[in-house]
Amino acid sequence: MSKIPIGVQLYSVRDDCARDLPGVLEAVAKMGYAGVEFAGYYDRSAKDLRKLLDDNGLKCCGTHTGFHTILGDELLKTIEFNKTLGNPFLIVPGLGGEQTASKTAWLATAKTFNEASARAREHGAYVGYHNHSMEFKPLDGEMPWDTFFGNTSKDVVMQVDTGNMLHGGAEAAPFLERYPGRALTVHLKEYAANNDKALIGEGDVNWPEIFRLCEGIAGTQWYIVEQESYAFPPLECIDKCLQHLKSIGK
Repeated sequence: MSKIPIGVQLYSVRDDCARDLPGVLEAVAKMGYAGVEFAGYYDRSAKDLRKLLDDNGLKCCGTHTGFHTILGDELLKTIEFNKTLGNPFLIVPGLGGEQTASKTAWLATAKTFNEASARAREHGAYVGYHNHSMEFKPLDGEMPWDTFFGNTSKDVVMQVDTGNMLHGGAEAAPFLERYPGRALTVHLKEYAANNDKALIGEGDVNWPEIFRLCEGIAGTQWYIVEQESYAFPPLECIDKCLQHLKSIGK
């Protein structure tokens, strides 16, 4: 199969984006990134964002969008905005206590995502959920990740964040195997028990296993680098992450 393209989550360089979004997009394109995932739009219209992407030869490989933006009438607005960006992946990056406080709450949340997913698929879009660490602490006898993805349709994207999973005490591989074909976009994030500023390749994530599954059964269409701790300036960190991935053939 062809190589999975690599994007970057712009939350990694959010302060730089707030100061100079055009400059950041130019820089990440020069590094060799194929795309970017937004986490906020910096007061720009979809049309203006699309022009910035096109000017730099970048694709939009996802958007982190609040839970409320996939509900009711907001969903169609969210889909239309992202259609202009050329992005089909509407990923909710976190949920509140009302959605996560108990197994019953998670089941209700799964139902909501199923409903939103069915509507989004009619327009060629996907909704999905991105993990932190709390989804891997047992709740009412089950891991919330299993409560949620065991009760959502196959079209609800399972955006695995490798570092957040390991921080929660879980390896990503078993979940990629348990829910094949659902990790359409995957966050490549390092985690090291003895180095909270580790870059990709410097920590404890079992990268060969992750790549084997993503390039096999997981259905992965994009790798997305995310770095949230910084041994160097943020732009330098994401550059180092990408160059390491390229050095190992990604």
